[in-house]
Amino acid sequence: MVELFIMEYLTVLYMIMAFLFMDSRYSRRRTLFIVSSVTLLLMAAVAALHRAVDVDAAFWIYAVTIHIPLILLLFTLSRFRGWRLIFQQLSVVLFCTLIHHGTGLIYYLSGGRFWVLVVSYAVLSTGVIWFLLRFLRPLFFQILLELHRGWWLICLAMATYYIIAVYLIPGYAGFDRSSTILKPAVALLMLGFYSILIFLFTSIKNEMAARHNAQMSTLQLSALQSRMEAVKAAENAIRTERHDLRHRLQAVAELVSRGDKKSALEFLDAAQKRLDEQKEVRWCRPPVLDAVFSSYFDQAKNQGIQVEAKIALPHALPVNEGELAIVLANALENAIHANQALPPEQRSIHCRMVGTPSIILELSNPCTGAVFFDNEGLPVAQREGHGLGVQSICTFCRKNGAACQFDRSNGWFRFRLIL
Repeated sequence: MVELFIMEYLTVLYMIMAFLFMDSRYSRRRTLFIVSSVTLLLMAAVAALHRAVDVDAAFWIYAVTIHIPLILLLFTLSRFRGWRLIFQQLSVVLFCTLIHHGTGLIYYLSGGRFWVLVVSYAVLSTGVIWFLLRFLRPLFFQILLELHRGWWLICLAMATYYIIAVYLIPGYAGFDRSSTILKPAVALLMLGFYSILIFLFTSIKNEMAARHNAQMSTLQLSALQSRMEAVKAAENAIRTERHDLRHRLQAVAELVSRGDKKSALEFLDAAQKRLDEQKEVRWCRPPVLDAVFSSYFDQAKNQGIQVEAKIALPHALPVNEGELAIVLANALENAIHANQALPPEQRSIHCRMVGTPSIILELSNPCTGAVFFDNEGLPVAQREGHGLGVQSICTFCRKNGAACQFDRSNGWFRFRLIL
């Protein structure tokens, strides 16, 4: 019965780890239902396996019985593919194996007491899961999104440990003396490798955070400088108009004295239009977003792109204003670049954004070229070095629980964001 308990417990532990390590493409409730259903089926299969064959054969077949359905489950649910999917699979196996080998050592040293086995599993599992939720899970998800190379080398090291610990070292931790000593020893070496890996991931995260902060600071500075220049230009124009006001009043008075009211009204109307042209345009209340809108709309107009914008945002936002400004800057920059390939008479940007009941943004521009989307509905970059704006937008959405959508229909490319 001890052997059956170990296999059933490890089955549940594998599925819990798979759920924690997986960034599912489905809702949390649906993912939990699928994982729970698969767990029950695997537990029934393990019980049947234990009853059908002897203990040695059951332990040997167990790994295949669990790991093949696990990789199929991750392939079905996970957002990631390729080596990153393999990394998720091997991470699940690694942490479960570490818990199992550590527990096996404690169980063996206790003289085979069953209650020690249960307590050891509970304590080690709780500690690892807490560490995973508190530190590793957010770090891994961010690295999975940002790191695009080197995964095969990491997977090779983890796969080597898996093959050595599970298949090349004979016996079972907790039952055989040699395996009980060797497998935890190899596990300690793997912990050292994983510590280096965590240090590497943390360094990459810090570098990305520094790059993001620099990008945000540059964007804010550039947008605010552009806004200040626009305000200064408007002030200078108004100052000039004010200086010339007495001359205009004198001219109007002369026209009225002659009885030429029509010419006087036309003269005043022309002066009013000149003042309206110099009036400062304020797009929204949040200052950084207003500066971004002003900067990129001015860029668009300078390139002959017609801008149609309807923006209604409150002063207080539910997310960091600077991060949302980067999303807008990336989206507007992509729209401007797409318009540059069109004839001047077809260039246009439509922007609609509201802040209640939630932040909703729709940005559209005409598009005549082919646009390809991946299996997640994200546009695929056609040239090396492009597509970074879309990645930045997706990172913002994952961090803040937002939903974004890209589509192309009726000759228009549309980007929608709901927060």
